[in-house]
Amino acid sequence: MEESSPDRRAVVVEDDADMRMLLVRTLQRHGFDVAEAGTGADGLRLAREHVPDLVTLDLNLPDLDGTEVCRRLREFSNAYVVMITGRADEIDELTGLQIGADDYISKPFSPRTVQARIEAMFRRPRPGIPQAQPAPAGAPAVVPAEAAVVHSVTPAGLAAPQDGRRMIHGSLVVDVDARLVTLDGQELTLTRTEFDLLALLVGSPRRVWTREMLLRSVWGDEWASDEHLVEVHVGNLRRKLGDRGRNPRFIRTVRGVGYGMVTA
Repeated sequence: MEESSPDRRAVVVEDDADMRMLLVRTLQRHGFDVAEAGTGADGLRLAREHVPDLVTLDLNLPDLDGTEVCRRLREFSNAYVVMITGRADEIDELTGLQIGADDYISKPFSPRTVQARIEAMFRRPRPGIPQAQPAPAGAPAVVPAEAAVVHSVTPAGLAAPQDGRRMIHGSLVVDVDARLVTLDGQELTLTRTEFDLLALLVGSPRRVWTREMLLRSVWGDEWASDEHLVEVHVGNLRRKLGDRGRNPRFIRTVRGVGYGMVTA
């Protein structure tokens, strides 16, 4: 990949100097202005100072565990978070995704792997609005056809277009311009991935989405075989929406198919 002028910001949090240099160089070649840290505390400080679009986060840091750094990061940052670790246990992946990481890459990895995963994240369609971040060089910006339509869902589940860029599903309001979600008048704290997933579901409330369709729409074609990602993020969304038990208020599971919104 050719050098490009930095137009996005990244923070690399990695205690291994060689690995940190590899990540920094890879991201710089990918068009990022990169700040680097060798500890979790320094990483959090740089994230506050630089307001990055992307954070790569080693899970095994000398001061704070990477999951704790991610948890604290999510208190003030909406950056994409890619966890990078040599620990391949599934519990590590589950924990990372549950606290707000967007991706998880195991060591060893190649620069091309990192580049491909970042390209996939930064060209995700944003339901209802253009890309929040610039697309990678050579990749066209994607503006969904539903960009100027708001769906207000009645108790009967009928969707009606209205003016503006808000999607209303009962007491759930998704403001796509502000990337803001409120439930019963209270703002919800969602990660970028959770917001994109929820906006997609609410934007087509009568549609049943397969896991593969959700992966391709939110994560990109490179993720089409990783259905576990959908299950984890839908679980996170349900917890934040207060959906529990067999009678969810918002997101329903269609057995053997995928997910959709409760419309009646």
